[in-house]
Amino acid sequence: MNNKKMYLADGALLLTAVVWGSGFVATKNALDHYSPTEILLIRFGIAAIIIGIFFFRKIFPLKKNEILAGMVIGVFLFLGFAFQTAGLQYTLAGKQAFLTGTNVIMVPFLFWFIKKEKPDLFNLTAALMMFAGIAFLTLDFTNNLYLNKGDGLTLICAFFFACHILSIGFFTKTYDPIKLTFVQFATTFLLSGIWRIFTGEGMFRIPTQYWGDVLFLGIFSTFLAFLLQNVAQKHTTSTHAAVLLSLESFFGSILSILLLGDVFSPKMVLGSIIIFAAIITAETKWNFLPSRRLGESLE
Repeated sequence: MNNKKMYLADGALLLTAVVWGSGFVATKNALDHYSPTEILLIRFGIAAIIIGIFFFRKIFPLKKNEILAGMVIGVFLFLGFAFQTAGLQYTLAGKQAFLTGTNVIMVPFLFWFIKKEKPDLFNLTAALMMFAGIAFLTLDFTNNLYLNKGDGLTLICAFFFACHILSIGFFTKTYDPIKLTFVQFATTFLLSGIWRIFTGEGMFRIPTQYWGDVLFLGIFSTFLAFLLQNVAQKHTTSTHAAVLLSLESFFGSILSILLLGDVFSPKMVLGSIIIFAAIITAETKWNFLPSRRLGESLE
């Protein structure tokens, strides 16, 4: 591959990881002034409008199968963000960043359930590491191993994000990813509106202040981040991209400490390190190590 394009792709993926990591901070701040349904409505409404404007000719017209495929992806995306945003009301942003990252470890096991293809040793090792890391990060060993409400909701969100990843991998083999992205954004927006109706919050009113965080989520964490990821991965390997994107958990934790004043105990730090190592193990199988690449080339 062209070295210049690879470096630009690396920079784009690193920026994506930073933006996604900072999204935890922005969401936590937004929850001080908005409900979870309001955040999702504004976030995905903005993202759907922007991608619709910039890629109008590429998106439309939409065929029935494209709409249905995008809606399936959108349902998983909505459930992931709904549980994530609701869970962030009850837990630290830094903790949630690492717990959300466990979705990459769940994917191979969901794939096993669907396709009957067993995970390899790296996936199994990562799963064991993940459970250990979650225990250190979330459980209160002095209070009957209590798991708080926010951490539980976040683990559910990670499961739905894993389903989202699998559904994207399935449908993008057949349909245009930009069309799917638009439909999933629109689906998440509509489902957020339905969720709001059932919560009894009443009609949605556009707020007149505290727009900064939700605008950041809609423009940068949603529209721009997804776009950067899709373009960048054309110019680098999946393994290399996985390493850079998995830094989302790291940046989310560091930024929550610096900007929100989150305090991590030594036990939580250890759990975060274990989860991060598990994500790297599952996503890369350590292929980026020189010794691994040399061994494979000699086989």
